[in-house]
Amino acid sequence: MDNPARIAISPVMTMNSDVIIVGGGLNGCALALALAGSGLSVTIIDRLASQTRTGPEFDGRGYALAHASTRLLAAIGIWEALRPNAQPMLDIKVSDGRAGEGASPWVLEFDHAEIEEGPMGYMVEDRHLRVAFQDAMNALPAITQIAERSVVAQTVADADVCVTLDDGTDLRAKVMVGADGQHSQTAQRAGIGRQGWAYDQTALVCAISHELPHNGVAHQFFMPPGPLAILPLTGNRSSIVWTETDAEAKRIQALDDAAYLDTLRPRFGDFLGEISLAGTRFTYPLNLSVAHRFAAPRVALLGDAAHRMHPIAGQGLNAGLKDVGALAEVLTLASRRGEDIGRLDVLERYQQWRRFDTAAMALATDSVNRLFSNDNNFLRLGRDLGMGLVNAIPSLRRTLIREAAGLTGDLPKLLQGKSI
Repeated sequence: MDNPARIAISPVMTMNSDVIIVGGGLNGCALALALAGSGLSVTIIDRLASQTRTGPEFDGRGYALAHASTRLLAAIGIWEALRPNAQPMLDIKVSDGRAGEGASPWVLEFDHAEIEEGPMGYMVEDRHLRVAFQDAMNALPAITQIAERSVVAQTVADADVCVTLDDGTDLRAKVMVGADGQHSQTAQRAGIGRQGWAYDQTALVCAISHELPHNGVAHQFFMPPGPLAILPLTGNRSSIVWTETDAEAKRIQALDDAAYLDTLRPRFGDFLGEISLAGTRFTYPLNLSVAHRFAAPRVALLGDAAHRMHPIAGQGLNAGLKDVGALAEVLTLASRRGEDIGRLDVLERYQQWRRFDTAAMALATDSVNRLFSNDNNFLRLGRDLGMGLVNAIPSLRRTLIREAAGLTGDLPKLLQGKSI
């Protein structure tokens, strides 16, 4: 059960900034840029040094950015810097099968030519995203960056929120935003609980080089332990997100590189020729976790702090960027109207905007994972027939393509490519 928010009554004091963001990950940085671009001052706090976060070996993931997400990145001024390292996703092929046996004859195919906007999305590696965000924040005086510091307390008052750092520094703002991950201390201190469960699945993540060109095609191959995503990167490289049970993933990750590749090959197949590792290997445990609320007095949550879902549809970062667009729009418009942007009724507009969409996406990814991550012959037949049905109905296929591109629903202005 949620605890009541800690609220104190204090005199009005000079604000250090309009908004304090706790967490310097991708979503926190995107929000800082969006708010600064709308005329609000921002302080962003992260426990890691900026050199650590922008190091090439910090995070091995590549992100499938939906078309709408790239609009937001363009609107906040970083897409042009990313474009040279962004690989368009022109086609998505979804299949079902077992390791070493290949895919079933039923393959669901999404072709970007069926929509007018262009590619469904782009693959961009984490190492490029973080550098682009950091460079853009460094150029904006409205953003104050505090690195290598942790928040140890937060106190909500009538007119502000006071954030205390581990060196004793107090910072004040009208609102604080928790972008500090699924174990968000910001949420816990605000009395916001979570619900969810682990999947007993771990994602093995790496980049590979291959002999043949991928032609911008992304593959999702469902196997009984979990899906294997083969996602196109620039050049003859692909990002691998390979799901196994926790125990099997631990065993595979402990193998040397040659044995690791030998284990991957029967699952990957030979359609891209010979493969080799093109970087460091990583693992990430998979779970579903959703905060009970996305807002409390003078506190808002976004990204993994609000919701973490299975990466089966590649919606994790895209969902976080929808949060960014919605929260930036709510705060900006409220500020222009002269409202107190930290007031609960203001922040609840953001919560109302994002809550249903997030719950629907979490349910969808959980259901698809449970449906496909098994070896039941009856369910396998149903899955294959379902994929064949979608292929046979162009209007349904087009709807799903637009959904994958992030072009449906009540989109914030930034995800429409418009300024707030």
